[in-house]
Amino acid sequence: MSRPTLFSALRRPALLALGVALMCLSTAASAGTTLDHIRVTGKIVLGHRESSVPFSYLDGDKHPVGYALDLCLKLTEAVKKKLDMKALAVEYVMVIPSNRISMVEEGKVDMECGSTTNNAERRNKVAFTVPHYITGARYLVRANEVATDIVGLEGKRVVSTKGTTPLKAVERANRERVLRLVLQEAPDHARAVEMVEKSESDAFVMDDVLLYGLIASRANPEKLKVIGKFLTVEPLAIMLPKGDPEFKAILDNEMKRMIVSKEAQAIYDHWFMKPIPPKNTSLSLPMNYLLRDFWKYPTDQVPGV
Repeated sequence: MSRPTLFSALRRPALLALGVALMCLSTAASAGTTLDHIRVTGKIVLGHRESSVPFSYLDGDKHPVGYALDLCLKLTEAVKKKLDMKALAVEYVMVIPSNRISMVEEGKVDMECGSTTNNAERRNKVAFTVPHYITGARYLVRANEVATDIVGLEGKRVVSTKGTTPLKAVERANRERVLRLVLQEAPDHARAVEMVEKSESDAFVMDDVLLYGLIASRANPEKLKVIGKFLTVEPLAIMLPKGDPEFKAILDNEMKRMIVSKEAQAIYDHWFMKPIPPKNTSLSLPMNYLLRDFWKYPTDQVPGV
């Protein structure tokens, strides 16, 4: 057996150092920015919802559609242009209220295109672009319900979707007003509506625009109605990874461009004022004053929320 030479002895530390350096480079590459990931994979991943009509839902063919998704596709084009890519594939991944934030945090989706409220608690974990809707939580009930607001629901069963801000708001209202509500959780919006329809619950508290959309999609919409004053004010915005200023700047600038050019208004009108799938009925919901005023000076800042 040959004895190790001085050269081979010196070479071992060098090879070890090279190996460590390559590992560090590999780790750095895997922890790159959203734009790095998009550039390398050639695709962008959009998170969508199952039943958040008209923002993000599945149509009759089980294909993701909606107002927020149309906006996300416009934002995708802006990213493609910024990266000077000839093609950029879009991959859709369904998220639910209870996992949508973690899906963005963990980099499993690049944008969450739905009906998520931008608030201070969530901004500790994720970022948001300019709001695409401003709404508030109200109550979906059966058409024969005599209550006109939350006080009239005292002692009754009220459901909301797990992981949502309206659920937290109704829990707080129940505690502060001593309403003795029996609070229930549903895994998604569709199940919550079903619970009201089947008399498993008396009211579903959620953003009113979603409630109107859900009613329009039901087999017997005349059997449901929306009641009550706003329990909350909710600025809804597309969610994206936190701590990625270059990616966020592209999305913010494109959202502002679409708002100022009225392109976003046209997309709004398509989903809120015209017939939409799956039943080809219209929500007939003109833009409310909250969003109209906010869009006069579009920004990602939502003071007080």
